[in-house]
Amino acid sequence: MSLLGGIRPPIAVLSVLLLCIAALTAFQLGRAGNDPVPEAVRTSQQYFAEDGAIALRASLDESITDLGRTTAMFNAGEPVSADTVLDKLGSVYQKWSGTAVIEIKSGRLEAQRGENLPLTAVDRTKLADKDGLTPRMVRLENGGTRLLTFGVLSWPDRPQLLLIASSSLKFPGVSLGADRAIAVVDASGQVLSSDGLPDAGRGASATARADAERAGKDLAGFAETAAGKARQHPLKSKAPGSGGFPGVSGSLLGDAHGTERPVAGYAALTGPVPGEGTESTALGLTVVSLVDVTENRAAALDSFFWIAAAGALLLIGALAVALLIGTVQRPLLQLFLESRRLSRGDLTRPVTQPKYGEASRIGAVLERLRRQLLGEPARSDAHDGAGDRRGRRGRIGMRALVAVCGILLLVWAAPLVLLLNRAGAAVLVPKSIVQDQRERTDTLADRIRRALNEGHADLTSVASVLDQRTTPAAMTEALEQTRSQHARYTSIYVLTADGTVTARSGSEPRHPRGKGPSTQPVALLGEGGNEPVVVEYAAVPGLKGAAVVGELRIGYLNALLKRPGLGQIRVVDEKHRVIGANNGYLAFDKLPAGRIDALVTKVNSKQAGKDGAKSGSENGGGKKADGEEDSTRPSATVIRSGGVTIAAAAPFDGGGAAAPLNWTVVSWQPAKGLAIPAYEAQNRTVLAGLLGLTAATACLGWLHIIVVRPLRELAQRAEALAGGDRRTVIYPRHHDEVGAVTRSLEVIRQQLHEQRKREAGAGVSGSTTPAGRT
Repeated sequence: MSLLGGIRPPIAVLSVLLLCIAALTAFQLGRAGNDPVPEAVRTSQQYFAEDGAIALRASLDESITDLGRTTAMFNAGEPVSADTVLDKLGSVYQKWSGTAVIEIKSGRLEAQRGENLPLTAVDRTKLADKDGLTPRMVRLENGGTRLLTFGVLSWPDRPQLLLIASSSLKFPGVSLGADRAIAVVDASGQVLSSDGLPDAGRGASATARADAERAGKDLAGFAETAAGKARQHPLKSKAPGSGGFPGVSGSLLGDAHGTERPVAGYAALTGPVPGEGTESTALGLTVVSLVDVTENRAAALDSFFWIAAAGALLLIGALAVALLIGTVQRPLLQLFLESRRLSRGDLTRPVTQPKYGEASRIGAVLERLRRQLLGEPARSDAHDGAGDRRGRRGRIGMRALVAVCGILLLVWAAPLVLLLNRAGAAVLVPKSIVQDQRERTDTLADRIRRALNEGHADLTSVASVLDQRTTPAAMTEALEQTRSQHARYTSIYVLTADGTVTARSGSEPRHPRGKGPSTQPVALLGEGGNEPVVVEYAAVPGLKGAAVVGELRIGYLNALLKRPGLGQIRVVDEKHRVIGANNGYLAFDKLPAGRIDALVTKVNSKQAGKDGAKSGSENGGGKKADGEEDSTRPSATVIRSGGVTIAAAAPFDGGGAAAPLNWTVVSWQPAKGLAIPAYEAQNRTVLAGLLGLTAATACLGWLHIIVVRPLRELAQRAEALAGGDRRTVIYPRHHDEVGAVTRSLEVIRQQLHEQRKREAGAGVSGSTTPAGRT
């Protein structure tokens, strides 16, 4: 018998699979939703830490690049005093907490602005080394940490000067919301800076002091663990095939404190391109976010459902297997034994005939063949009353019996796939997920605004070194240097008051020909076209009416929006027209009508966009169980029409060149894509039903192909043989029970053929002998 063929393997495999599915349903699927903190909440904290790491890395790299480019511009111009350098630097950029210029040879302080810098930490004798000007972190006397960035000012016939800028390791524009802390951790696990920790100052209650002390201990413990995990290789830190953040990131779960449990996300600073670091990533910093989440054990599904489902599968599966064994397997094995007995010549007793299906038809044929071997002439079923009765019994074929078994298993699987544990419109969405959607959207809005402001600051820096004495070639060189260091521009050019382009770097300008620079620092062009054109203008003080114009790549803004865990993200203008997105979109298209568009209108209203935002940042936002509505800061909501959707919107809130734009960042995503208890229960229920359907389809289909269909064909051939067809050879299709019965019928056919030849020979001999005597 074939190992994969025959009647036994499909039934045995079906039995094993049903047992495995029942065990999986009772002991694994029933326990998967019992986590005190949903997986979606932990993943959201990981995304939050990744946002902080991206913002910090971009800010540090931008500061390092800006200082180096500004230094190069000063070196290319006429010598100026140290005070002039710092004044121009401070008028263009407000990102550094302190700046200073010292003479490298003598160490004399030439000029200083802002906070006092730890100049003694700078070893001037090693500045000429390979890594002498590499940014480094230093510890202040008050315990704070600063990042020092360096640039060398060098003019002919003048002593070299060292330009030093000090940056704090604070997060630029990361919206924390309520009860969340975020920290920067070095490679040893020491917290360098933190925001959002409870402040147990003088006069605080004992409870507030205890909470602050506990939060500090939790953050310190998470920081040490995250620093250790950040040292592993990024490819080994995540599940195979997972994309998104190119560096090391994850989430951590702390010990419960009453009904709350601290959850942390961590992310190491990594470059924008996998495998390629930047100057800031070499510092070995890690971002850790911390938030207390209320445990919601009521969301876990009662295990009784899964035990009941497993028990029902065992009962239904046992009935289906018993039906297969009793009506398919045993009759076929009985046919196998009876056919082999007849083929060996044992014709003494009648054939035991099965009651139903093709087995009954073949059993009746075997009995007729037994009688024919004993000398009875072949007769068709039309003249055999017993054959009519057996034909009526055989109308219930094996296909119907197998279909009944499939229906039994479908009775168990179909409700799981279609009906049970459905997460309807009233599904509970954890409050922290709605808050994270809001805060991350707010962070993205600030990130876009800061990117536009940084671009305008770059143009202002270029404009500050241009005057009437600057030649077009020198202008072009300065523009080329800026565009090569910043990938945000498609084109940078100097535009005079009459609309003439005197110097250009990059693609052809799309500014209207013959029109002078706009009075707005940032403008939106390209309306009616296929691509929005964001143009920034920085006036040139030395050229009346002229400006340095930069056209931003819309792909640069869209790349800033590509963050996992936020769903669809759109940047819209004051008319709710789409300017940028994280996936495919139509330029200047409208937002989807309904609650999302109304949400953008609401956050841009005077009270919701300003007073409400201020109140929300102070009070932490939503107080409802699932973040349904937040009257203090209406920037996030759960939309329950047409499926449950989490939506958030955040307007540009802050100063700078981008402030007059009145743009808004809006994001929304279906809640069913999140790993929250209700949808996890639904998905696991569907999974159990699909596993049952798969097992039934595979095994019963296997049985139909290997046994049922060949047996139906064999029944037709056997009836033809019993009806007198002795010429058609009966070939077996498989080496199994059906094939064995086929071979036995072929042996019987040959025996009947030989019997017929002998009878024909005896008849000829009897008719010729008397004639010969005559």
